[in-house]
Amino acid sequence: QVQLVESGGGLVQPGGSLRLSCAASGSIFSINAMAWYRQAPGKQRELVAGRTNSGSSNYAASVKGRFTISGDNAKNTVYLQMNSLKPEDTAVYYCNAEVVTWRDSNEYAYWGQGTQVTVSS
Repeated sequence: QVQLVESGGGLVQPGGSLRLSCAASGSIFSINAMAWYRQAPGKQRELVAGRTNSGSSNYAASVKGRFTISGDNAKNTVYLQMNSLKPEDTAVYYCNAEVVTWRDSNEYAYWGQGTQVTVSS
């Protein structure tokens, strides 16, 4: 069993910053990649930013230049630094990890419970 625990969401004014954290724990042999997704009311879940265990990253066009994903492989943790936040960034943010468990050599996708980010004046 693998658990992802997110933290750092909240209410922030437009132009402000927030930092999200996600820590993975449990029966982890290795993590190949971690990512942040978000889902706004009435919309589909979308990829915000992803990071492989080699450190390469990718971003949605809407957040490029404002958000930065980083991680600590030794701690199985990923972060999302969000700057210059806009009202349209309001959503529930979910952490995702592609995990190889001790159970077998297959890769499984795990999700966190989500953390609310609200950008409003």
